[in-house]
Parts: sequence; C-alpha cells; structure tokens
Amino acid sequence: MIHRANQSAVLALLLFYLASPALGQGDSAPYPSTLLWGDTHLHSNYSADANTIGNTALTPIHAYAFAKGERVQVTSELHAQLTRPLDFLVVSDHAEYLGALAVHRDRNLLERVSELATGFFVAIMQLRDVQESPEDETAIIRRDTWERSLEMAEEANDPGNFSAIAGFEWTSMPQGDNLHRVVLFRDGIERTRQVRPYSVLESHDPRDLWAYLAHYEAKTTGQALAIPHNGNVSNGRMFALTQYDGSPMTSAYAEARARWEPLVEVTQIKGDSETHPLLSPNDGFSDYGTWDAGNLGANTLKQDNMLAFEYARSALKLGLQLEDSLGVNPFQFGMIGSTDAHTSLATADDDNFWGKAANQHPNTDNRFEGPFMIVRAPVEGGTQRNWSDQTIGPDDAVIESWEQVASGYAAVWATENTREAIFDAMKRKEVYASTGPRISVRFFGGWDLDESRLAQGNPIPYLYASGVPMGGSLESSQRSDSVPSFYVFAQKDPEGANLDRIQIIKGWIDAEGALHEQVYDVAWSGERRLKAGRLPPLTSTVDLSDASYSQSVGAAVLTTLWRDPDYDANEKAFYYARVLEISTPRWTAYDEARSGRRHKAEAQREHQERVYTSPIWLNGSR
Repeated sequence: MIHRANQSAVLALLLFYLASPALGQGDSAPYPSTLLWGDTHLHSNYSADANTIGNTALTPIHAYAFAKGERVQVTSELHAQLTRPLDFLVVSDHAEYLGALAVHRDRNLLERVSELATGFFVAIMQLRDVQESPEDETAIIRRDTWERSLEMAEEANDPGNFSAIAGFEWTSMPQGDNLHRVVLFRDGIERTRQVRPYSVLESHDPRDLWAYLAHYEAKTTGQALAIPHNGNVSNGRMFALTQYDGSPMTSAYAEARARWEPLVEVTQIKGDSETHPLLSPNDGFSDYGTWDAGNLGANTLKQDNMLAFEYARSALKLGLQLEDSLGVNPFQFGMIGSTDAHTSLATADDDNFWGKAANQHPNTDNRFEGPFMIVRAPVEGGTQRNWSDQTIGPDDAVIESWEQVASGYAAVWATENTREAIFDAMKRKEVYASTGPRISVRFFGGWDLDESRLAQGNPIPYLYASGVPMGGSLESSQRSDSVPSFYVFAQKDPEGANLDRIQIIKGWIDAEGALHEQVYDVAWSGERRLKAGRLPPLTSTVDLSDASYSQSVGAAVLTTLWRDPDYDANEKAFYYARVLEISTPRWTAYDEARSGRRHKAEAQREHQERVYTSPIWLNGSR
C-alpha cells in the first residue's frame, strides 16, 4: 500500500500527472484535468443587509475585479488585493429588495424602499410575517438591478481565464431558522435576463424555489441549481426529515431536493458545518469553526437534539436512512466552501481576511471587541427582547467577533474554465470544500483497484475507467470477495502549509437501520505510528509573536490506496476524504501581529485548516 510521502518514484509521476499546471489549460483530456478555485457566495452593496452594515460603494464590478486579483479601493484609506486571483465567482446578492439601498433615484423613493428593506430584515429577526410590498415600489428597482448585475457578469466573464457566474440568494428564514439557498445559473445573459430572482416575498418554501428553477429551465432551455448553506444556524431545519410545512417527507419531495440541490456549502465565515463534537465524539478534529449558540435570527437558543439535522456528515447518514424508507436519498450531495462575505471581497485567506461585513474591516473596533451575534434567551412571559438591543443577558448565548472563520473556497475539477464546465462539475459533484488553503486533492473509489497500475505513468485514465471520482456512486460488486478501495492524492497549497494527514470518513447504515460513522487515518507525514487506532498529533510550529510557522513538520504530498477493513456487502455507505494541514496562525493572530491590538483573551489564534471532498456512495446489496 502506498501511504506516505516518501514513495519518491511513484510520487514524482503522480505529481506530474495530477498537479501539473500544463494539464489545466484546456479540455483536451477526456476527463476533468483543470482544478479551479472560486467563491459561489459573495454579496455586494446590492444586498440590502450588506449596504446597511457599511458596504455602500462596492458593486459587483468591484467584486469581480478583486476576484481577478486587481487592487480595489475599499475606503479612502484602505485598499484590498488578493495575492492569488480566483478562477470563478458568483455574486449572489439577496433577491429580497435587490438594489433597494444602492439605487440613486428620487430621494423619496429611495427612503421608501430603504424603509421597506429594513422592515423586511427586522421582521424576519423578530419572528413576524413578512408582508409583500406594493409591486410598483420595488419591481422596477429589482428588475433594473438584476439587469445591471447580469451585464456586469457578462463584462467580467472571460472564458478560459475567469468565469463570472450569474446567481442570487433566496433568503428563507422562518422564525429566524436559516434555510437560505444560493441559486446559480449555467447560462449567459440571453437566458438569465428572461427571469427575475425569486425571493421570500413570494414564498419561504423550498418546493416553490424548486418550481421556479424548473420554470426557468422550461422557459429558457438553460440550467440552474440551488446550494443550501449554514445548516449550523438552522436550529434543526436544514436537513429535517419533514417537508417545510412539517408534513412527512415524500418520495417526490426527496427526488426534487436531490434534483435541484446537488451540493451543500459546508464551510464559510459563519462557521463550519461538516460535523459537531456532540455528533462525532470520537473525531478529534470535529470542533472546528463551531457555531452552536442558536439560529441565524438570534432569537432561539440551540438545543442538542437539533444538531443531527444541521451538519453535513449527519445529513449524509440520514440520507441513507431516508433512501431505505422512500427509495430516494434527498441528501446525496457534494460539498463545497464559500465565504458569504458581505464586503464584495471574496477571500478565505487568514492573512488577508476582511471580515463578514464592512464594519469589521481590519483594525476596526467591531472586529476586536465584538460581539458578532447575541442569541436571545426568552424573557419572562416568553417574549423576545428587541433584536437590536446589544446588552447581554445571563442566559443569552454569544458568538464573538473572533469566532468568524476565514473560510471558505469551492474547488472544482472541470474540463476548462467556463461557466458551463464549472456548472457541469457541480452537477456531477466532482467538487470539494476548502476552509482556505488551495490543496490539490483527487479522490477515487473502485472495486479492487490495482496498486501497480497507479505507478505506471498517468493513473488518471485507469482510475476513471475502473472506478468513480468524488461525487460518484459504486454499485455492488458481482464478486463476493471484492472489497471497495479508495485512492486519494493530496498536494499542499504551493503557497501554504505542509500537510499533516489524510483521513477517510465513512458513514453507513446497518441491517437494523442504525447509523454509524468511523474516521480512519490513512496517510500521514513523519514516522508516527497509530496507537489504539489514533495518530499522535504533530508539534505546532506557530509563533504567535509574529504570526509565523515553520515547514519543519508535515509533508508536501500524501497519497494512499486504502481498502475498507470493515466492509460489509449488505450495508449502504458513503466515504469522503478530509485532508488536514499542520497548525498555522489564524486571522486573529495576523491581526494582533500587525496592529499591536489584542483580541479577547479566549480568542483562538491557531488552527488546522482542511479540505473535505465530496463523498463516494456505496450501494449495498440489501
């Protein structure tokens, strides 16, 4: 078994064929050979909430310029620039009151739509029903803003170099519980201008959003999909076993969700949603970017029994259970990361983090002092305090500003850098999530993959011919003695930290219908040995005095061919890879080293960044 970084001859070949930039320049290969990095979830000043919290000037034009690596003036004193450009971007402004606070029209109209937009966000924070505004007051603004957004995307789109993908965010938040989805389109302006963004002023029910997507495809012959995010602040609603109205999930509902939502955004600024320590107590890396105070509306505290219906790993397991009862798995999704920044600045880099909102730019008081969010405990009589009240009660839960996570990016294995190729990769789930580092990862599954073939030149054609890539499904083997094997290759971010280890996470359902999970360390750096099934940690090299670290530990490349030692042919399962970097400084450490100011004493200052691949599913024989 290849399992370490010291297999020099094999690794030299793998590096050449798997990570060579020469393979990323076109679609000459019959398989995806271009690894692209982007953000599918960014807000400009066209989003009403972004505008109210300080982003009044940076339009989608600025967002695309920043993503392409251009220098953007943020304020009169601050400029922002990526050290490395992105390959694609979705400016996903909120559909609700799109452009309402960014328009420059008649002052009375501007004040009126501002009042409507502000009232909308206050209403959803305070558990009140949102009333649709008079159509004549906002329809023209929304239409014109959408048209301008599409024109900006067309101008920024540069096939082969940069893809500006049209999209928006549908902001469903019943009782403050997050059900948001980002909608993105495969198509250019000739199709996308035929519709308007769908908003919760029309419906909060995901089924109605899916009907909108179906209508779009029927009307335009184009394609669209939706990406849920932040299950961690949904208070158990994102992956509930029921429909929106609380009725039992049906096969038709499950089919629609699987059809329209092939991906989930599992990591971003508002926390990481891979798993939770209470759900995965035997996973030593489960407590990463944990936001478990309450819902997004900050009006209901979190209860432990909500967690299983909020996190991706648990949802993947629940999907196996639902497939048994419904015949369809509604949670057979791939995983990506994105930022959800409301600054027009798409960056998940800890050393270049601009915060969630414009009022938390570097060196601002809000960034250092917080809090970011106060989740209100009910007061006497069951009433809620005003959401804008910043006093902290004894039973309230707090998310501090330092708990923002400089995350994440979407990694896509595509045939070329075009809207169409990126969308197609997302549909087949050949994508993965990163908390920030641009680690190159390949993940394949197959029956009895031949290790010797992996050392004979380019292994990729063999792996595609003999197995499936991340996002795929393995059917049951015809041979009773076959065991599923998984090939994973990881190369460090060329400008980032060394790698600590590769893990494979397995989830399965047994003959009695019980759900299980297991984390396997399958490849690692150094001469460490497993002890009682666990791998000893690497020593941290982080120096907080100057926010630096050393590459004296870890490996540049890790790879393995791993066979499941606990395989049961009668069990349905999924597998995904998690690749961990060595410890590095967090954005809070960079802040302190640069400014001389201090975050709160309890602030986390170093972490181990990671990527999560999309799963490979194994359909058991039962």
